[in-house]
Amino acid sequence: MKDWHPNLGRSSSPRYMAIADLIAMDLRSGVLAVGDRLPPQRELAKRLNVDFTTVARGYVEAQKRGLVDSHVGRGTFVTGGVDRERRGFSSDATPDQRRASAIDLTMNMPPEPDDLDLIARMREGMSAVATNLVPLLRYQGFGGSGMDKEAAAAWLSRRGLVPSQDRIFVTPGAHPALLAILSMLAKPGQMVLSEAITYPGIRSIAAQLRLSLTGLPMDEDGILPGAFADACERVAPKALYLNPTLQNPTTITMPQQRREEICAVARRYHVPIIEDDAYGFIPLHGPAPLAAMAPDLAWHIGGLAKCIGAGLRLAFVVAPDMKAAWPFASAMRANNVMASPLTIALATRWIEDGTADAILRFIRAESAARQEMARALLPKGTFQADPLAFNIWLPLPHGWTRSTFASHMRASGIGVVASDAFTVEGPPMEAARVCLGGPVSREALSGALAFMAHALESAPEMASTFF
Repeated sequence: MKDWHPNLGRSSSPRYMAIADLIAMDLRSGVLAVGDRLPPQRELAKRLNVDFTTVARGYVEAQKRGLVDSHVGRGTFVTGGVDRERRGFSSDATPDQRRASAIDLTMNMPPEPDDLDLIARMREGMSAVATNLVPLLRYQGFGGSGMDKEAAAAWLSRRGLVPSQDRIFVTPGAHPALLAILSMLAKPGQMVLSEAITYPGIRSIAAQLRLSLTGLPMDEDGILPGAFADACERVAPKALYLNPTLQNPTTITMPQQRREEICAVARRYHVPIIEDDAYGFIPLHGPAPLAAMAPDLAWHIGGLAKCIGAGLRLAFVVAPDMKAAWPFASAMRANNVMASPLTIALATRWIEDGTADAILRFIRAESAARQEMARALLPKGTFQADPLAFNIWLPLPHGWTRSTFASHMRASGIGVVASDAFTVEGPPMEAARVCLGGPVSREALSGALAFMAHALESAPEMASTFF
């Protein structure tokens, strides 16, 4: 380890910026060399007589500039940044990439595959699809071909769904499907129910359609059946939207008994259920879908964004019956014409040859590893999570506000989402969603979570982002 003791007086920048400045200066002067291991953050904070957070932010800033890289269990090492090219080292990062936010924990995405064998297998599937490329550039009938629906049916059967093919539609993502379904079920001004803390996309769609979205109170098992029944008595809702498995953002999975109770209430009041099952394939042995319990009431949306990849822009939709399927197909054609035949062909190929299962296995394993990292680094009992979720839900300790916390994280290059984005009505709770997946490496995530842990254990007054 390099016995590095920088003089903060050599830089006029704020102290955390000065640390990054001095790494660059000492690299140019030869005091530091590529490959040197920098002192641990707590040790350097003690040497400099500054707060740990200052050093943590300094190392994050240095990583943003490409000067250092962090490795879990090994430490922080000088990589050279811009000077690497001057010294004869190559760099894969472009200047724009180095200026980008270092650690974006705002998007709830699955971890991206980094297994070379799996990536090669994915490429083989793309190559196979490309052998029949020209027909895939033509207009296709809406909802997928018979071959594509067979693959969709096989995929959905793993969730206990066995609908006939004429009720299955391959759509260009969950959002267009939600927009079409809600436009069929409710008119402007009419009431739709959801969880009190819910997926931001449904809030945006309801606002676009000028629907009145009302949030139902929740406990650790999801929405309360009694509150659902009371709302049905009072306002005669046109639909109930639910994200019942690994709910975004709370990570709650509604257990079987609660699902049965919700279906019973929906049946009693004839309320259609819109089941957004984006994460349903992630648990190995999750509860049965609502659509399997109440197939005549539930619209099931099995998106592929979270279990394979968002870039496919595909979802498998199961309509309750043919009477509902016909207007749905018309609404989807009017808004989207069709899903991309290229991506449908690729998804079908990956499902048929087992690549989709391999991707799903990777996502499960990597999500579990990242959740374990969060449990190890964050203060015990401070957050809500599931061992396979892509995010954690973080109620903030006393003194912190969601805006102060989000600003403090953002100032250090760490993006999180405040609870305002998920709150249907009323004052938001002081909480934030922290995502663990996407392109962020384990090493970068570890550094971000360590910084976050220290912030949560510190007084909020130490988190000023103004200089």
